[in-house]
Amino acid sequence: MNREESATLLLVDDSTTFCRVLGTALTRRGFSVSIAHSVEEAIPMAHENPPEFAVVDMKMNGASGLVLVKTLHELDPNTRIVVLTGYASINTAVEAIKLGATQYLAKPANADEIIAAFRHEADGNVELKTPLTNIEMLEWEHIQRVMQEHDNNISATARALNMHRRTLQRKLNKPPPCR
Repeated sequence: MNREESATLLLVDDSTTFCRVLGTALTRRGFSVSIAHSVEEAIPMAHENPPEFAVVDMKMNGASGLVLVKTLHELDPNTRIVVLTGYASINTAVEAIKLGATQYLAKPANADEIIAAFRHEADGNVELKTPLTNIEMLEWEHIQRVMQEHDNNISATARALNMHRRTLQRKLNKPPPCR
């Protein structure tokens, strides 16, 4: 398959190493890959040349990957979008699908899994390959969601959670609980 016939793919993740490795793997599989490291960088690229496929990280510096999912879907509802995240939760998976994502995968995901996810038909039924979530994980996910709603402002998040700021900081300094 030559470059002119290659399907266009926009890869958006704030990890340059991940983008380089995954971009190379997807190029070898016949895609014409464009890379951005933030939603703010990706939106003008998408407006200039709407991709046929997109791989979007959920949590990056700046705007959430969900903002990009919505923008890509508005530009072209036929764009096949796979959302990747290191913080898989049912709520964010459902939100991603509602905004136009084709599939939602927990990291780490390889090129073959991503290509298989592009073939998945989005029907609103979200299936995550993760076990039931324990209460500590639910709390951690809720804190992450509220942090995102408050633009990562710890004081505002602590007020919204009715929690002392130092308690919140201690919880944030701990690694995410195991599932």
